[in-house]
Amino acid sequence: MKVKTEYLLFNTSSRFQLINITPLVEKILKESEIKEGLCLVNAMHISSSVFINDDEIGLHKDFHKWLEKLAPHEPITQYSHNDTGEENADAHLKRQIMGREVVIAITNSKLDFGPWEQIFYGEFDGMRKKRVLVKIMGE
Repeated sequence: MKVKTEYLLFNTSSRFQLINITPLVEKILKESEIKEGLCLVNAMHISSSVFINDDEIGLHKDFHKWLEKLAPHEPITQYSHNDTGEENADAHLKRQIMGREVVIAITNSKLDFGPWEQIFYGEFDGMRKKRVLVKIMGE
């Protein structure tokens, strides 16, 4: 079995940002020369996420509005976690909702997606360096 591991680095310009990372993962898959297997994509920070969905700007705006309703950033005093001096409790909650990682089947050297599926990095406490793990395993 072959294994390829790479790390994607992000430093977003805002607290909240959704980035389509599908082309980056496809590039790593091509370099791996793996034809059949699995691809794990994992956000390595507790205030960011990796998920699969549609790359449509209206949906992305809806995600932002929906997540802000469920876990609003302000007032920061509403969260016990922020009593520690942090101001990112909402980002931890948003990550819990949107998920930590995705696993995608690899078939015939391609990510085996359904219609419209794309991989996204979701940043909820940005403006600092963060990593995403891409691990591809197979033959």
